[in-house]
Amino acid sequence: MTAIDLTDRPAIDRTSRRGSIVLVLLVALILIAAAAGLVVIGKERAGPYILVLLSVLGMIGVFSLFAVASGILRVAGEETNPVLKPVIDGANDGIVVTDANGRVLYANASYRTLVNAVDPNDVRPVERAFIGDPNVSEAVFRLLRGAREGRRLQEEVRVAGPRNEPARWIRLRIRPLGADAKSSRVTVWTVADVTRERERQENVFQELQQAIDYLDHAPVGFFSAESGGEISYLNATLAAWLGYDLADVGSGGLRLSDIVASDGAAVLTGIGGVPGEVTTDTYDLDFKTRAGKTLAVRLYHKVAFAADGSPGASRTVVLNRTEGSEAGRAAEVRFVRFFQNTPMAISTVDKAGHVVATNGLFERTFQSLLTGGGKGRSILAVVGEKDRPALDALIAQAAQGGSDLAPIELPLAGKAERWARFFVTPVEKQNGGQDDNGHEAAIVYALETTDQRNLERQFAQSEKMKTVGQLAGGVAHDFNNVLSAIMMATDFLLNAHKPTDPAFQDIMQIKQNANRAASLVRHLLAFSRRQTLRPQVLDLGEALSDLEMLLRRVIGEKVKLEVVHGRELWPIKTDLSQLEHVIVNLAVNARDAMPNGGTLTVRTANVTEAESRQLSYKGLPAADYVLIETADCGTGIPPEIIEQIFEPFFTTKEVGKGTGLGLSTVYGFIKQTGGYIYVDSEVGKGTTFRIYLPRHVATEAEIAVPKMDVAPPPAKPVDDTGQGTILLVEDEEGLRGLNARGLASRGYNVLEAGNGLEAIEVLERRNGKIDLVVSDVVMPEMDGPTLFKELRKRSPDLKIIFVSGYAEEAFAKSLPEGGQFAFLAKPFTLKQLVATVKETMNGNAEARSA
Repeated sequence: MTAIDLTDRPAIDRTSRRGSIVLVLLVALILIAAAAGLVVIGKERAGPYILVLLSVLGMIGVFSLFAVASGILRVAGEETNPVLKPVIDGANDGIVVTDANGRVLYANASYRTLVNAVDPNDVRPVERAFIGDPNVSEAVFRLLRGAREGRRLQEEVRVAGPRNEPARWIRLRIRPLGADAKSSRVTVWTVADVTRERERQENVFQELQQAIDYLDHAPVGFFSAESGGEISYLNATLAAWLGYDLADVGSGGLRLSDIVASDGAAVLTGIGGVPGEVTTDTYDLDFKTRAGKTLAVRLYHKVAFAADGSPGASRTVVLNRTEGSEAGRAAEVRFVRFFQNTPMAISTVDKAGHVVATNGLFERTFQSLLTGGGKGRSILAVVGEKDRPALDALIAQAAQGGSDLAPIELPLAGKAERWARFFVTPVEKQNGGQDDNGHEAAIVYALETTDQRNLERQFAQSEKMKTVGQLAGGVAHDFNNVLSAIMMATDFLLNAHKPTDPAFQDIMQIKQNANRAASLVRHLLAFSRRQTLRPQVLDLGEALSDLEMLLRRVIGEKVKLEVVHGRELWPIKTDLSQLEHVIVNLAVNARDAMPNGGTLTVRTANVTEAESRQLSYKGLPAADYVLIETADCGTGIPPEIIEQIFEPFFTTKEVGKGTGLGLSTVYGFIKQTGGYIYVDSEVGKGTTFRIYLPRHVATEAEIAVPKMDVAPPPAKPVDDTGQGTILLVEDEEGLRGLNARGLASRGYNVLEAGNGLEAIEVLERRNGKIDLVVSDVVMPEMDGPTLFKELRKRSPDLKIIFVSGYAEEAFAKSLPEGGQFAFLAKPFTLKQLVATVKETMNGNAEARSA
């Protein structure tokens, strides 16, 4: 079918009430006749009649107003839902509404396309559109009858296409419209072309038929049997071996007892298992052909057990063991190729665990872990020392003939964290011999699961952090706007009230609570890694020395603090206040872990790239780092929860004594800074946190400006007034008004815009004569980065300040490369806003580059 543009055939809607020109002319004639009658009566006697006429017209007008207000009358062309109608008009499925007489009240563009309606008069109801096809007519009759009974029905019919066009499949749906379906006189039809869907179903069916054909003619036999012994499927190969016709299978006429000689059928149907378990067993049995001859076969019999332990249908592969010796040698060659090229590491071992034979993948995976030489190598050496008894016990069970042994997943030996799942099966003993003297006793299959475990752990952690990060990011914008408005309003109130005013303390309380709320938002953004950071080059030794006094007050008198400074520490670049928050947070956790007192050790050191390569921490790339280590001798962290300590809202403290945000914010800040944090803990001995921050290498610009130990000049009174025209772009009207008021009070001419489009209009009306733009980042219609690009096109030298609750890195990637801007983090006070504006106007603000 040729695609048709739906805009060429707009929807038809006859449901709206339209005025009648005949009725208007009739009313006009009556009024003219009344006026003529009054002229004939005469001026002297027309007074009473005029009053009567005006009274009648007035009463009609009053009752009409009441009728319109109560909904009895409707204004012509009134729309019931301006949002829903375009959705229905542009729906992909055809939608048509008909009344009890079959008249089309509404038809969307898709329906017009389906019935090839050229103009509105050509739109026909469903029963007439497909009247030439008897299959469709019968389906439409059934649907109409169901609709009259108040039911919703659906049918799919095949519609013959025009000449030289293939047939189509149409899905018809019908439902009565209204609350009372049985009494409804309006019917809604939905007509959809499902030809492609039918073609896909046909393709799937064809592929299924091909798969069945492949299975039927495979070089091995295959059958499926129910738990009661009924054979539900038999492939053509096995049927030919047994001399049966495939028509006899699947109709209940063939059972296991008919094809398995002796009591072999009882072996296959009498098995039981653990609920939910799937077993695969090997059986060597004799089948009997239809002619009564025996056929030696080997079965690979797979059965899944239900929740109550009852067996389900089997899936069984049958190998013919009566083939000649050539076939046997060919099978051995195929087995060797399979053994050497399988993607699973395989080894045969004796009952003591010594390796007898291996495939190439096993050697490549575990060669560095195997100890000894030749047959003296023990497979137990590939796992950690404390987990070797579990693998040894599994091999011992297999050596004693145990079957259906459950696989075990164990950590591998070595410094790196690696895991593998081991499957152990017994080796069939020949002639009742023993497996002593290095004879094979078991086969061990090893599948390394390190990547799978890491991915599962990382995915779970990532999903949790992503979910909470989305929540934090979603509330940050609106919450910061509210806090900014509160803080700005309190600044105005504080300026208007003296400290001796009774309301002054209440206003200060409001401001303090707003600051606490802003701190909570920063905590939320911390573990989502979207907080605003102010990185600076730091000497870690000096920073810790300044923080030492605070740490001693935080941990209390019971805990002894030892600070061990590394020699000649490299500089780091990070946010000082956030780094101090991280160290204090770890110190508080250490204090809580030592309720009876102890020692908290804070140590710093340089870690070279070569030293970092020797570390066994997962995900730590080789580079130069500065290490911050906090170690306590407290209760320790249990192994079962150590993987969860960095998750948001996870806490082991009592209800009301911990939010679970502490370590998650620490983790978020370290990651946002580009560092890494790891924890080592042992129950009863203590916990050690190690933070690796990247070494900062000074740039040419930093080297060109040497650090001077000069005493700062004495503070001067700050003049925060200024001049110039500022365009303030903010979608929150209340916050925009407060910011404009604050800037205007400092002498600036402030223009306001609610979004980016309005800002561009203001700039064009002013012919670009604007000194500074202060813009929010997240706005409707046009956001901050898009506005930035448009402003740079019109005025390349225009100064811009972005305000946002997110870090500038969150949106800087959306800005044109090299674009300069200043940044102010929400929430902010009036003083911060005025100071940033003045610095930017004077060219003293720190410029950021996209």
